[in-house]
Amino acid sequence: MTLDQYRSHAKVYFDPLVSIAIKCGMTPNFLTLAALLASAAAGVLFYLRMEFLGIVAVALNAFCDAMDGAVAREMKTQSLRGDFLDHAVDRYADIFIITGIFAGGLVPWQIGVFALTGVLMSSYLGTQAQAVGVGRYYGGLLGRADRLVLILVVGILGLVSPLTFYGLTWLGWLLVLFGIFGHITAFQRFAYVWAKVE
Repeated sequence: MTLDQYRSHAKVYFDPLVSIAIKCGMTPNFLTLAALLASAAAGVLFYLRMEFLGIVAVALNAFCDAMDGAVAREMKTQSLRGDFLDHAVDRYADIFIITGIFAGGLVPWQIGVFALTGVLMSSYLGTQAQAVGVGRYYGGLLGRADRLVLILVVGILGLVSPLTFYGLTWLGWLLVLFGIFGHITAFQRFAYVWAKVE
C-alpha cells in the first residue's frame, strides 16, 4: 500500500478539519455512515452515467472515510465496534462504486467483476491476517486509499479527455489494473500470512 504510508504526514492538514467536525457534533460513526451513503450515491450516479457527480460522491466518500478514524482518535473513542463498522462499510463502498461503474455500461461487466473480486480478496486477506493471529496486514501493491485516488484522477481525466484505447475508456483500463493489482496484492498478503502461521 502506498498512500497509507503517508497518513502521518497528512495529519497536519486534517487536524483543523477534525476540530471543526467535533465542534459540529459529528461522531466517528456518523462520518462512517456518511461515507457509506456517499459511496451508494456514487454507485447510483455512475450507473446513471453521471460521471462528474459520481466522482464528487467518491471524493466525499474518501473524505468521510479518512475523517472517521481521525475523529475517533481525537475523541479517544476508538473501539472494536467502530473498527468493525468501518471495515464493513468500506467493503460495501467498494461494491457500490465498482458495481455502479460496470452496471451502468461504463466498463464491460466481465472487467468489472474481475476488478471487484481483486479488490474484495485483497481487502479480505488484509483483515483475515488478524483473525489468524498475525495482526492486521495491509502490505502489497494496491490499498483502498490508492484506489479511491486513482478513481478520482482517472475519472477526471476521462471527462477532460474522453478517449478509448482498444475498446476501453480510461475507467475501463483502471478497472483492469484494479483486477490485476488487486489479485497480486491478495497473493502478497496470503504469502505473508502463510509464512507467519503454522
